[in-house]
Amino acid sequence: MYKPGDPVVFCKTKQSVRPGPRAKAIDPAPQGDDYTYLVDKFWVVSEVNDGKLTLQTRRGKTHVVDVNDPHIRRPRWWERLWYRNRFPQLGDSSTPLSETAAR
Repeated sequence: MYKPGDPVVFCKTKQSVRPGPRAKAIDPAPQGDDYTYLVDKFWVVSEVNDGKLTLQTRRGKTHVVDVNDPHIRRPRWWERLWYRNRFPQLGDSSTPLSETAAR
């Protein structure tokens, strides 16, 4: 179903005192101290192994998720066009965070 190089949208759950502008499905905490919300992340498939996907972020981080994870989906045609700069390119020459932190 997925192959390396395919763009994907991962809907990540986050929690903070002040949600950002891309936050959706915002729910306040029971005591009202912070909020739980969802943010779409635009990643690319770097590997497919035994029902697991390795996803790469724009900064070079990787995340391993199940192929059937309900938080992952293919981008709609207009998302691929509108957010084309947010999807990383495989083999990009950008420096991963681990190398940047070592400097």
